[in-house]
Amino acid sequence: MEEAAKPTPEAVPEGLEIRTYFVRHRNALLARAEFSELYVDYYLHLAANDIQYPGAQDRLFKETLSALTLHCASRPHNETIAWTVNFQNPLVNIFVTGDNETGGVAGQVFNQNVKQTDHNFLFSDVVRGTEPARRSVIEFEGRDVFRAVEKYYLQSEQRPARFFQFAEEDYVMISAQPDCDTDWLNSLTVEDIRVLDQKEQLSLLEQRRYRWHCGCDEQRMLSLLAPVMQRDPDELFGDDPSIRISCPRCGARYTITKETMEAYLAEKK
Repeated sequence: MEEAAKPTPEAVPEGLEIRTYFVRHRNALLARAEFSELYVDYYLHLAANDIQYPGAQDRLFKETLSALTLHCASRPHNETIAWTVNFQNPLVNIFVTGDNETGGVAGQVFNQNVKQTDHNFLFSDVVRGTEPARRSVIEFEGRDVFRAVEKYYLQSEQRPARFFQFAEEDYVMISAQPDCDTDWLNSLTVEDIRVLDQKEQLSLLEQRRYRWHCGCDEQRMLSLLAPVMQRDPDELFGDDPSIRISCPRCGARYTITKETMEAYLAEKK
């Protein structure tokens, strides 16, 4: 497949580049990216917030983040997407989210207080522009997140999609478009992907950029705590002058003092 020319350092835009192509005569969309840069940002985020995930959970998170980012790159520019992938035995929830307007992707692993059920689930929440949020839920077996997302495409998107690992941190997604040659799509192998540009005609559609970015800050944490503080300050702080709170989207940790919380509420009044 086509390798992108390397720009000079001063010309490198911010974020991971994802290129999408239209596979002519097959009516399929291909999205590809090498995720090393995004993974580095993810690990810097973990280090800055003193977060560590066990190896298997870390791998699941990176694979889910990669699948979501490729999916985002194939979707409209005004969509925000969040996936929660629930794995049983052992219990863990992988949460990832992407905003196509900002190019920000983020998420975290939840390995405490995870609900136990009889099946694995993938929950997809999508907001497009000012439209109401839409939720899809699918059941799946096993612990392969790429196969789970492929099932999501078949059931919720009602079209097939395939994921392939091109190299260690390099992934490809091919999804069906109207009048797609689905027999061809379903028969693809990793070896086919490696020579796809030699056998098929690819037309570059877009180059989008994504970066690790949640958008959380102290003000957002204060707004989350405000209702509890107004209802019962003792419930929130007790005898402590400060509390620690984690962002529900990315897990970033913040220390909020009672004095800061009181000043925030006074300003809002």
